[in-house]
Parts: sequence; C-alpha cells; structure tokens
Amino acid sequence: MKKIIECVPNYSEGRDKTVIDAIVAAIQSVEDVKILDVDPGEATNRTVVTFVGEPEPVCEAAFRGAAKAQELIDMRRHHGAHPRSGATDVLPLVPVAGITLEECAALARKLAERLWKELGIPCYCYEAAAFTPERRNLAVCREGEYEALPEKMADPARKPDFGGAWNETVAKAGATNVGARNFLVAVNFNLNTTSTRRANAVAFDVREKGRKNPSGEGWIPGTLKGTKAIGWYIDEYGIAQVSMNITDIDATPLHVAFEEVSRAAAARGLRVTGAEIVGLVPKRVLMEAGRYYLERQQRSLGISEQEIVKIAVKSMSLDDLKPFNPQEKVIEYLIADPVKGLAQMTLEAFARETASESAAPGGGSVSAAMGAFGAALATMVANLSAHKRGWDHRWKEFSDVAEEGQKLLDELLRLIDEDTASFNRIMDCLAMPKNTEQEKEARAQALEAATLYAAQVPLQTMETALKALPLALQMAKTGNPASASDAGVAALAAVAGIRGARLNVRINAAGLKDKAPALPLLARADAIVSEALALETQVLTEVEAHIGA
Repeated sequence: MKKIIECVPNYSEGRDKTVIDAIVAAIQSVEDVKILDVDPGEATNRTVVTFVGEPEPVCEAAFRGAAKAQELIDMRRHHGAHPRSGATDVLPLVPVAGITLEECAALARKLAERLWKELGIPCYCYEAAAFTPERRNLAVCREGEYEALPEKMADPARKPDFGGAWNETVAKAGATNVGARNFLVAVNFNLNTTSTRRANAVAFDVREKGRKNPSGEGWIPGTLKGTKAIGWYIDEYGIAQVSMNITDIDATPLHVAFEEVSRAAAARGLRVTGAEIVGLVPKRVLMEAGRYYLERQQRSLGISEQEIVKIAVKSMSLDDLKPFNPQEKVIEYLIADPVKGLAQMTLEAFARETASESAAPGGGSVSAAMGAFGAALATMVANLSAHKRGWDHRWKEFSDVAEEGQKLLDELLRLIDEDTASFNRIMDCLAMPKNTEQEKEARAQALEAATLYAAQVPLQTMETALKALPLALQMAKTGNPASASDAGVAALAAVAGIRGARLNVRINAAGLKDKAPALPLLARADAIVSEALALETQVLTEVEAHIGA
C-alpha cells in the first residue's frame, strides 16, 4: 500500500489573489502532489490549502509553499480576524493511508528543521510532533501571536524548537507552527446575531478549555472534548460565528458539536442558523451525521451513501452561506480514481458494452450485476416497509435489513469490475514473453495464479448473493405486502446471479493444471446453489401466498 499523507498549511493571506496563486503554484510545481482545496477567507485574511501525496513530494511541496509565502507576505503589515504567528502560520501533516501518526510526526520535525536551516524561519513543533507535552497544544505555541515573537524568542522557556534570535528575516516571515495530527474538522457555526461577545460566550461554554473561573482560580471546562473555539464577527456575511476546530472527531463528532453549540446558543437566546466547513472533511464525518439524523427521524439507514450525506448537509445547514458540494469537500471523493468502472456506467452503456465483441465484461460480471439487483430489490422492500404508514414503530427492524442489503449491494457492485479485472489478469499473463525456459516458467506460474483467482472471484459473488436471499425471504414474510412481488424478483435475480457465477467458477477451475485448489471451490459452489434454490422456493411460496390473498 502506498503511503499517503495530507498537508493543510494555513497562509496569512486571504485577500490578494496574486499572492495566493503564487503560493499554490509553488506547491503544484512538485510532481505527484495533488491539490484538493484552496479556501481563502477575506475577513480572516487567511488561506487554507489542502494537498495530498506520498511523504517525500508532500514535504517538498510544503517547503516550497512556505518559501514562497516568506517571499511574498510581510507579517509586519498583516491584519486579520484569525490568530496567527507567521506567513505560513500552521503546517500540519496528516496520515491518510499506509502511514502512522508517529511517522508523520518525524517528518514534521525534519520539515521544521529544514525551514529553519534553509530559510531562516523559526518553527514550533505542535501536537504529535511536539518535543514537550505543553507544546502539543497549538495555542501554547502561538501564544501572543506574531506580536509576541521578539519577547518569546529571547526567553529560553518560550523560544522556538528551531530558531535563533529575532532579526529582519523573522520580522518579515514570523514563525511557523509545524505539526502532525489526525484529521481536524474546521467548522464555523453561524449565529443569528452580530455580537462577537455573545458568540464568544457560546464558544467558551462548549470548547474543552472552557473559560476562566470568575474567582480567578483555574478554569471552568466546556462541554465538548477535543475542541477549540472562539467567537468572531464576519463582515462578509454580516453575522457572528462560533469558529471551532474539532481536533478529536472520535470524542466529538461534527453532529454532536452542532447539536451542543445549538443548545448553548439557545440557552443564551441565540440560534444556530447553519454551519460552514472550512477546508475538507473525511467522509465518515458526514456519514455519521447523516445516520444520526436519520435515526432521530426514525427513518431507514439503509439508503445510498449519497442520500445519507445529503441528510447530513441539510440537517446541519452546511449550505446556509454558500453551496456545499460533497464532491469538492470530502477528501475521499477528491482523491478517488477518476477512472470509472463498469458499475459506474449507465444501464444501457453496460448492456451495450457487454454486447460488444470484447470478451469482457462477460458472464461473471453480469452474474454479479444480477446478484446486485437482487440485493437492491430486497433493500428497496425494506426501505418501503420502514416508511409505511402505521408501521413507524417497526422502522428499526426494516432499517437493519436495508443496511445489510446496502452492504451486499456495494460488494456485488465491486465484484462486477473485479470479475472483469480477473479476466484481464489472465490475458496479461498470456501476453508474457515465452522465449526462454525461465520466461516460460514465469509465465506458467503467473497464468496458474491468475486462473485460480478468476475462479475465486465468482465464488465471492456466489457467497455475497446468497446472503441476499434470507433478506428477500424476511421481506416476503414480514415486509410491505404491496411489495411482495419485488421480494420475489429479488430472490430470482439473486439465484440467477449465483447460478451464473457457478458456471464461471467451473470454467476457470477447469483451466487449472493443479486440480487440488479447485476441488474445495467446486464443492462450495455446488453447496451454495443447493442452499440458494431452497431459499428461492421458500421466498416464492411466501410471495404466491401474498399475491393469491
């Protein structure tokens, strides 16, 4: 698996497009780095850039972006609503895939050292990259902001982790906070007020740090763990906001923060009118929120991912101030392979591609598609039953069935493409050179492995489609009677997929020179067909009883 990291630098310029574009161009000058988002803020005078890639190019891009920011931004002239200490204010590295937070922390420290040695930019290391426990907190590193740097750099206890004395270079560029962290969700909660003081009061109510005790002794903690928040007024929108960073989305999911800020605001006579996500979010943040609000509405959770995300967007009014496009805000959607497979085709396009003179997609992919339709129909009956008038008390029963159906549907859709991919592996092996004995042996071994895999994939299709039949049976027995025929067709489609996939198991197993691995595959395939046919009979018996009644 490739090691993939995300970098989310915040630059102290949100108004001059020429400067912002030059910084982004510096980042883009590194090959194999993909910029996902550029989010400038006029009131904050700050731009958040998000890019991903493998560790080495991402760190190089982060360095080039910081160098360009140092060249073009003069902190002596900078003013904005957001706390800041440097031209490149924060520079966090975030693990995405194949890499740990600890590895990102080591990379962050090396990057900070390089920024100081090569550019003369002093750096504080924060969160997972911190050298001391107290500096894990970004607020500690940035305390006093840019204006406090001369004093801090002269204080041995507060000086940067990498840096020397105050000089003209530092005066212009300020200090950069380099860190490593898990996904952070930056969100602003819109209030129906123009009062910064009222917004701050709500922020202090909920943020983990809370507020100073009026007695002067210690702090009164807020209600949300893993959050930092302040209140501010945004000229651009003409409203006050609670601006929050959720640093631990496990401790405080976005929807929990939204509900708690709404509660705290209401207690002070205010109302949260919506939320604004700054930068990007992991998909699970919106999926968790969508499921939460569906449960509150006593609606089935077994709907498509797109619909769940839509519920999250509408429930938290993420489109209150401007349109919210998940394809541009969810990190998984942005880094997904743009090449679409068979499952993403229109039904007509898939059918015509199957009908073409190409050998793939063939019976294996079509079998997976038939199984997918079986799972989809069983899921549909469950969702219709969950929404049936007078059956509100049974919504969870049907929601559970629909959720399981959605999982099977997702897997069968994946297997449509996987079956064709397994066929293409065989064709690739056949194209391998066979001029020498070594080449012939390598080709033979690769072909045997590819053929075995081509038999295993349709068996996966059979196993998955089989799981759709008990769902169809349950819906035929207890689901909406008006949809009984749909449950019957679900069973027929699933069994058609199973029997079709069995033929592909057999034909590929027959191509194996070593028959030992083929025997358990064939035995399991036969057993699945027997079990499927028995379930199909039960489903159709229930359906006929409903239709006859």
